[in-house]
Amino acid sequence: MYPTMTLEPPAPSNIADHFLDDRVREGHGDRVAVRTATGTTTYAQLQARANQFANALSEMGAGPGERVMVALADGPEFAAALFGAVKTGAAAVMANPRLPPRQLRELLTYVGPRAVVVDASRVRYFRRGRSGFLGAPALLTMGREAERRPREAQPLDRDRSGSAVDAAAPKFSNFAPGPEDPAIFLFSGGTTGVPKAVVQGHASFVNSTERYAKGVLGFGPDDVTLSVPKLYFGYATGSNLLFPMAVGASAVLFPERCTADEVFRQIERHRPTILVNVPTMVSQMVAHADAGAQDMSCLRLATSAGEPLPRRLHRRWNDMFGVELLDGLGTAEMWHVFISNRPGQVRLGTLGTAVPGFEVSLLNEKGREAGEGEIGRMRVRGGSLAQGYWRRPGDTRNAFVGGWYVSGDMMTRDADGNFAYRGRADDLLKVAGKWVSPAEVENCLMECPEVTEAVVAGVETPDELVVPVAFLVARAGTDAGAAAQAVRARLAERLQRYKHPRRLHFLNALPRTHLGKVDRGALKSGRWGPGYPA
Repeated sequence: MYPTMTLEPPAPSNIADHFLDDRVREGHGDRVAVRTATGTTTYAQLQARANQFANALSEMGAGPGERVMVALADGPEFAAALFGAVKTGAAAVMANPRLPPRQLRELLTYVGPRAVVVDASRVRYFRRGRSGFLGAPALLTMGREAERRPREAQPLDRDRSGSAVDAAAPKFSNFAPGPEDPAIFLFSGGTTGVPKAVVQGHASFVNSTERYAKGVLGFGPDDVTLSVPKLYFGYATGSNLLFPMAVGASAVLFPERCTADEVFRQIERHRPTILVNVPTMVSQMVAHADAGAQDMSCLRLATSAGEPLPRRLHRRWNDMFGVELLDGLGTAEMWHVFISNRPGQVRLGTLGTAVPGFEVSLLNEKGREAGEGEIGRMRVRGGSLAQGYWRRPGDTRNAFVGGWYVSGDMMTRDADGNFAYRGRADDLLKVAGKWVSPAEVENCLMECPEVTEAVVAGVETPDELVVPVAFLVARAGTDAGAAAQAVRARLAERLQRYKHPRRLHFLNALPRTHLGKVDRGALKSGRWGPGYPA
């Protein structure tokens, strides 16, 4: 038997114990933990590999008070390295392994890890990114390293190869954390392209697993999960690693870039029961030429988070696949989802209601609780509250107030407690003395069959006025001029004139942050040419 949702906040416990080692102690070591295209990894095998990583990283100086960056593609080695790092007492820092050298350098300087676990195919970028600054981290390179180029940065004496892990002992005594000991650094999703490292303790991961994974989604030992986001994104770390492992289930991991074709292939191969999705991929899947031929009957549900899910796109998913899609909202500051639709009770156009164990409040411009249907700034509290932002004391003071996380997300709540997303506080626009919600306009734009993606941002005019401007991606094969005409007609039909975007810009693709979210900061720069007048 596996534990059901608890109501009391969990005591600190090393997450490697709670999510991995406890399964082996319970006698489930032979169950499959990870599924890949080449085979499976059991809980006992994953535990032994994590212990080897822990021993190798300890030899490199990892331990309490230190940080270990994991920059690997999705696979059993990512899971083992993550658990190995936290076993030592170090905080694991998950990073996108495909970041360019400049961004890597910024990240390494900011976080200051003792060691970085990196795949051999990317090691030269990490050497280049760490070069020239004091306290540069040692690299633990997994896989066979290619011959170095003449001008490539050289390895340090402290660097190690995967052979150090292979030779390490498969047993390790886990660090026992206290309430203040961090477990994982998560990077805030943000929409400006500037990440902040959110410091999360061990208890947060246990709390959200009990309340959301078990209490709302009903995770069980027979579930098989498949995720569109990669494991370095906290949404996937939970839904496609920690959640299934908490109940002895298994996760499908694959290193390939995520496309609709790849997702369909993975579903056909592994027959998952839960699909962890994002709206961008929802759009690509329903628009795929062979979408109607896909067998999705293995799925008992899918989740959506990370960005707003337009109502029309949600309906298209339902019509195409008939798989219940649960939209929800989570933040790195609360680790995972704390507002969610419920199985069998999905309200299209809403995020659902607060997950039991979390309290969500909306404050209006006067700092009072927003009334029904009134836009308010969200704040939330519960047992998954982060310790703050790494090396950002000012941001920490502003965001973590009196036991609450005060977000920049603006939302409304209906009489039944269902929340609807209205945009970020700094994205809301005042036009002709009235508030305009970009999310409302984006939903209208997404009603147009000619449009696959739509973002509305405030752009400053030469007169220093901020006006709404729409950035769109047209459906393949659709002429931008014809799409613009259709969009103008839809806007005239659905929205008051002051809410209309002043211009329509059709792009081949929207700019995105390191976590794959639309980079609204880049869009607000306004360097996109004339566009189509709306």
